[in-house]
Amino acid sequence: MRNLDQHTITQEVIDRFADTPDPRLKEIINCLVRHLHDFARDVRLTEDEWTNGIAFLTGTGQKCDDKRQEFILLSDVLGLSMLTVAMNHAKPAECTEATVFGPFYVEGAPHYDNGGDVANGAAGEPCDVGGTVRDIAGHPIAGARIDVWQADSEGMYDVQRSELDQLQGRGVLRSDEEGAYRFHSVLPVAYPIPTDGPVGALLQATRRHPWRPAHLHFRIEAPGYETLVTHVFREGDPWLDSDAVFGVRQSLIAPWVRREDGGYALHYDFVLNRIGAPRT
Repeated sequence: MRNLDQHTITQEVIDRFADTPDPRLKEIINCLVRHLHDFARDVRLTEDEWTNGIAFLTGTGQKCDDKRQEFILLSDVLGLSMLTVAMNHAKPAECTEATVFGPFYVEGAPHYDNGGDVANGAAGEPCDVGGTVRDIAGHPIAGARIDVWQADSEGMYDVQRSELDQLQGRGVLRSDEEGAYRFHSVLPVAYPIPTDGPVGALLQATRRHPWRPAHLHFRIEAPGYETLVTHVFREGDPWLDSDAVFGVRQSLIAPWVRREDGGYALHYDFVLNRIGAPRT
């Protein structure tokens, strides 16, 4: 078709994808084209603005490497990560809620026995963490794989520290026969998400703060159960109501109790949903 204009081009583009064999891919592309074109018309997007947008996306990709995922960070601050979590992880009320994955998970974290020191030299006030992994009926889930990762006392993850030659503040352990887990680490603190890339520039331009409330990351897997990706947030943190990535849920907030020896302790129980169980 020739002589396309701003009113006719959208349908023509959609028609060009008519032979897409995968029906789900076809649905997604058609909807993406329609919404992108409607967005450009709604805001009357100029050529210079779209050039700047392309430069922003290019810079976002260039900031990504094996230790940092700027596109995940962009998805997080736009609320898209949390939206997809909310849409895809509806569970019975008794189950632990999911939240954003974040950009700092890495494969190959060291394995520890229950009670091990996952801090592995990370700076911070000492903290013992423990609890159970169970199903909705309260039955313990033995052998659940528990990945945990966190920032140190300066709000930095190990992968942000080029001077380190070992992983710190992260590890993998298994729940015991009673579904219990425990490990030693350091007290989590609030920290700003990285602002030295395109996402940071976006926050500055829109006068948004980059802060995340103190939290621990967990990823829990067990045969027959849905994988849980979540955080546990530190009660009383000043950023709980304005998390830069919209990840806070009330049920995931817990107290870190100050012990007599000066350290801290957190107890948190996780409840997993069986694969195929009814969803809310």
